[in-house]
Amino acid sequence: KNRESSDPAADSSPKLAPAEHQDEAASKKNLCVKAAKEHNIPKDLNKLMENKVMDTVLDLSYVKLSVVEMTCLGDADSEGIVSKSVSSHSDLIPGVYEGGLKIWECTFDLMDYFAEAEIDFTNKTVLDLGCGAGLLGIVALRGEAARVHFQDYNSTVIDEITVPNVVANCTREGRRVGSGKDRKASKPPSKRPKKAEGSPDVLSRCRFFSGEWSQVSQLLLNSNKPCSKYDVILTSETIYNPDYYSALHDTLAQLLDRNGRVYLASKVHYFGVGGGVYLFEKFIEEKNVFTTSIVKKIDQGLQRCIMEIAFKNSG
Repeated sequence: KNRESSDPAADSSPKLAPAEHQDEAASKKNLCVKAAKEHNIPKDLNKLMENKVMDTVLDLSYVKLSVVEMTCLGDADSEGIVSKSVSSHSDLIPGVYEGGLKIWECTFDLMDYFAEAEIDFTNKTVLDLGCGAGLLGIVALRGEAARVHFQDYNSTVIDEITVPNVVANCTREGRRVGSGKDRKASKPPSKRPKKAEGSPDVLSRCRFFSGEWSQVSQLLLNSNKPCSKYDVILTSETIYNPDYYSALHDTLAQLLDRNGRVYLASKVHYFGVGGGVYLFEKFIEEKNVFTTSIVKKIDQGLQRCIMEIAFKNSG
């Protein structure tokens, strides 16, 4: 698979912010938990896309990050995460920025697994948790999911990356992503700004949320538009920090349908951050709510896994 030229996930492990940024982040985190909010899809899709330059990988379009870094200033980045990430040369500033600007390699592992295992999204309700670019949710949309919700910690990521990516890929509604063997390296992307020709009916199946997991759970369960539980929850590279395991576990327990499935992609170990597959598996085992199984192992580069999670005694 020729991803090297177009794959933005060049770095295998997240680079933590320098200590002074982490100290600042820690003090902010102690003061408040990042509130959840729902993001509306702008009515004028062309305006949304006018400054966006798109790249492609595996037949999916995504906003070019280097252009976002140059243009996402002032009001477009009210959280200041773009400038903080660039200035500190970091992919993670705990409690401030949680890596959603980049597409991490386990995302592609999970997309490959969908094709290999013939995961069927037809008429399913799906949550792309810690969505970043939203590629997993977009694959579910193309697989004719009934509803797909996207969540990221940072509101800037949702507004500047996730929503534009969904709009850019909506034009090819219903086309399934091919199997790994059938995929060819993408053609060189057009550098022209993308025009939105999105199909509004696809967007009507989507909702977008930002904020910390426990807050998003409460918003989803208690809003005036409460949602039913999810048939499928997709999540990639979200278990790098053991401090977040409790919130993630509770979110899955609250939002997954009794007979639903979670598909989680992760590195076996995150050097410098401390988390990883076996640590999270042990955490789940001790909670005694879910069963887990490793359904795929990838040995190229850093070891990576796909884990399937389901409620004990589920159908």
